[in-house]
Parts: sequence; structure tokens; C-alpha cells
Amino acid sequence: MRRTVFNEDHEAFRETIRAFIEAEVVPVYDEWFAAGQAPRDFYYKLGELGIFGISVPEEFGGAGMDTHKFEAVLYEETARAGVQFGGSGVHVLLALPYLKMLATDEQKKRFLPKFASGEEMWAIAMTEPGTGSDLAGMKTTARQSEDGSHYVLNGAKTFITGGVHADKVIVCARTDAPTAEDRRHGISLFAVDTKSEGYSVGRKLDKLGLKTSDTAELAFVDVKVPVEDLLGEENKGFSYLGHNLASERWGIAFGAYAQAKAAVRFAKQYVQERTVFGKPVAHFQNTKFELAACQAEVDAAEAVADRATEALDAGELTPAEAASAKLFCTEVAHRVIDRCLQLHGGYGYMNEYPIARLYADNRVNRIYGGTSEIMKSIIAKDMGL
Repeated sequence: MRRTVFNEDHEAFRETIRAFIEAEVVPVYDEWFAAGQAPRDFYYKLGELGIFGISVPEEFGGAGMDTHKFEAVLYEETARAGVQFGGSGVHVLLALPYLKMLATDEQKKRFLPKFASGEEMWAIAMTEPGTGSDLAGMKTTARQSEDGSHYVLNGAKTFITGGVHADKVIVCARTDAPTAEDRRHGISLFAVDTKSEGYSVGRKLDKLGLKTSDTAELAFVDVKVPVEDLLGEENKGFSYLGHNLASERWGIAFGAYAQAKAAVRFAKQYVQERTVFGKPVAHFQNTKFELAACQAEVDAAEAVADRATEALDAGELTPAEAASAKLFCTEVAHRVIDRCLQLHGGYGYMNEYPIARLYADNRVNRIYGGTSEIMKSIIAKDMGL
């Protein structure tokens, strides 16, 4: 089926990204994998390439393009090459929407030029030990000082992608207690400088997959945050978090589809080259049937992912539609990648093969951004159930 989601500009961008990956990422990716993170200077290269500034307004150093289609191309090309761009995804997909939506003109002048260049990398800190998806249960607090000049931040966060290299972190904290009527009341968002006294990075977490993405624990002990670095209005943070969930879940859905597509590519190449019993593995009927079934699932996921992309760009992607896309694409990717690994036999279990890394990287898609079970609950509620 002919795709209509991308135009000539997107395809030209694809060629640039593919060449960049081959020259700058593939030759050193094994080193990143062993180190457990991409080097900090790699993010300057992404900034120079213009990746961070695609959606940043022109007056703040970006290209000012109000679209997610270039991000979609990035998902496809990194998956195709079997690589990740470290923890930089959260910088654009998660942090930038909050800055564009909530930052004042003064804050945008301070934050966005360095955001676009890669001089300052951003992360977002929501999850806390013991709370998981229950963001209303967060314990981190931000109390305003007596003179009103700053907030005092205390607490801890975990599973923070990009947390090791981050220069700025959007921290969710309680500025007021929850009420009996609304547990979500009292949460605010702050742009926190990671060089602040009392701010510390704990363990760099050892994950099953996404090995080149730095994920960390963060701790705040009497961290002073200037009142000028409050994002949006005080106590309205939970509504802000909900506003951007659709784009976050779109990103996970599209990334999962791209991984499934890449898995079929890896498996097809392997079975054509690998010989068993004197014949290429691709010669056997089971191989053909397995890959044909996987291709059919990828075709369906591509249609769902493309439709969600168009809806998101049009500002029409509803929470239920985003949940449906995430649920479908991540479950398809789970099935397809598992079957493609099986076609590799024992080699599929070796990290030197991209299918093995893809298998591990993919697993978190059904957990973060809301588990598959939460996606089902959202969809069921939208159905009136």
C-alpha cells in the first residue's frame, strides 16, 4: 500500500539521517552499548544537525515546524539501523511540549536557544519510588520561601530517562496538599537546573534494554528553585501532564511499529543468508509463512501509526485514540519481534545481532507511558464501559 504520510521534505530528511547514522553512530554503537550511555558530545552533533530545533519556534533558534513527522522519520531510521540516539528522545518528545505550552516569553528566551543547540539537555521527572503510574501519590514537595523568591525542593524521583546527562529537568512536585475531593490537586512543574546545590544524580539504572539511554535516580535536598522557573500556574501541574500524554503515547506507538518493521527486515536478511541442511532458511515453508504473517501485522501497525500521526499533527488525536494506537502497535511489535528472533535460532539470543537488542529494547513499550492494562482501561471508558 502506498503511504501518504510523508512528503519530499521528509524523505530528504530521511536520507540525511540515514547517512548521519551510518557515519556517526553505527561505527561506535558497540562502545555506547558497553558503556550504558551515549557520550554527552553526541548531543551537540544532534543539535548541529538541527534535530532538536525542528519544532522550536524560529525566533528561538529553531525551524518552527509544527509537525511530528520528522520525529516519525527518526523512529524509522534508528530502528532500521538497530540503534538508539541515547536518552535524547525525551528531550524532544517529552520536555519540549511543556516548554512550548507553559513557558513565558522570558523563559523561552532563556531555555529554547540552548535546547535547540543541544547545549542544554532536558529530562522530565515524574515517577517516584513506590508510586509508579499513580502520579497523584507523589511525595516530592516544593515549598515557597518566606520572602517569596524561590521554592525549596525536597524528594526523590526514579526511572528518569536522560537523567545522567540532563542539564535541566522538569520536576513535578507538590506545592499544596491533595484535597478530599481531588487527589490530583497541588502538583506544580518546575524547570530545575541540575547544577543546583542539593540536586544529585543517584544510580544510573541497569536496564534490560535501551542500554545506550541513560536512566537514573534523582534526589533533591533543599534545592532552591527560583520562582521565575515555575512552569505554568501553581497547583495545575496534573492537568498539564494529562495534556501531553497523547503525544507521548503516539511516540511510543510509532516507535514500536518502527521496531517491528525493522525486525522483519533483520529476519528476512538473516534467513536469506543462513544455510541449514544445505538450503537457505528462507527456502522452508515455515519461514515464509512466519515472515508473511509478521509483514501483515506490520502493515496494519503502519496504518494505525500513520493515522495517529496525521491526527496528532491536526490536533485531533484524542486520549482514547492515542491509547488505542499505543496498545495495538506495542502488542504487534511484541509478537513480531519475538517471531523474528525465533527465526534467527540461537544467534537471535546474542547481543551482537540487532534482533536481540531490539527484543530487549521493545519490552518497555508496554510499560512506560502507561501500561497496556491502563491503555485498555482508557479505551473501555471511552466506549462507555
